[in-house]
Amino acid sequence: MDFFETIMFPFKWLVSAIMVGFHDGLSAIGMPPANGWTWTLSIIGLVLVIRAALIPVFVKQIKAQRGMQLLQPDLKKLQDKYKGKTDQLSRQAMAQEQMAMYKKHGTNPFSACLPMLIQMPFFFALFQVLSGITTSAVAGKGIGAMSHEQVVQFDQSSIFGAPLSASLLHGGIPGTNQVAVTILTIVMILAMTASQFITQKQIMAKNMSEEAMASPFMKQQKMMLYVLPIVFGVGGINFPIGVLIYWTTTNLWTMAQQFFVIRRMPTPGSPAAKALAERRAAKGLPSLPLLGAKKVDAEAAEAAAAAAAVAEAKTQRVQPQRKNRKRK
Repeated sequence: MDFFETIMFPFKWLVSAIMVGFHDGLSAIGMPPANGWTWTLSIIGLVLVIRAALIPVFVKQIKAQRGMQLLQPDLKKLQDKYKGKTDQLSRQAMAQEQMAMYKKHGTNPFSACLPMLIQMPFFFALFQVLSGITTSAVAGKGIGAMSHEQVVQFDQSSIFGAPLSASLLHGGIPGTNQVAVTILTIVMILAMTASQFITQKQIMAKNMSEEAMASPFMKQQKMMLYVLPIVFGVGGINFPIGVLIYWTTTNLWTMAQQFFVIRRMPTPGSPAAKALAERRAAKGLPSLPLLGAKKVDAEAAEAAAAAAAVAEAKTQRVQPQRKNRKRK
């Protein structure tokens, strides 16, 4: 077992254990153990477990992104401070001040990649499990938490006539309906890339502030909007159908999650934030505090609001009070 296999072994075992757990549960309620839809729902169950476990990480990601949005004016001042200074000491000093700023506000520019980085080992583990199904079935071995019997069941299972362990590039077991594999793979790749494109497009169109849209980083984002779906689309011909089901389900989860975030917790200054403010104003509701804003900023805002209310009360006309008449 090489170094990479040693690292991936616990992920492969966990991925296969979750799938086996869902498979046993679905079989217990009457679904055929060797049926392709039983294993398909097991893969979807794996997605739900992993993405539900990542919700706290996703919330931290959103907070960090909001913090980065609030830091943009300070970052712009820092860039202007060292503008034109290309010597090593100036660049080092700028980097140190920038890192100190990130640390002070509890955010960093790499936080947006955290959920993806955490999820990638599980994706590679699933790819290894499903890619080795046919080999393990022939060799009489199990994979991770999957017994040899379950490996054989998965190897023989199919949906719409296409085995879950087959891929467009490598086919599947002898006698595989290659037409079904080709059609289903193309459909899954289109669904996977379309959901990914829509997710990124709605973020850029609705959930980015004017400052972010005008930044040089935005050019890279626009390029990645079209490059990433192409990369995943081309790479999809090498993925087993089971992996395509996993990745498509993950993208659909992400699309729905982003839709909820954009509608309920939009980025400050974005079109979605303005739309949310208008909806709350129409209902007579107060504006929501910014997710990711510092506590001291929230307290300062509350103090300012309280001071304004006191000042308004003092400026109101004092009503004259009637004096008590003297007794005779």
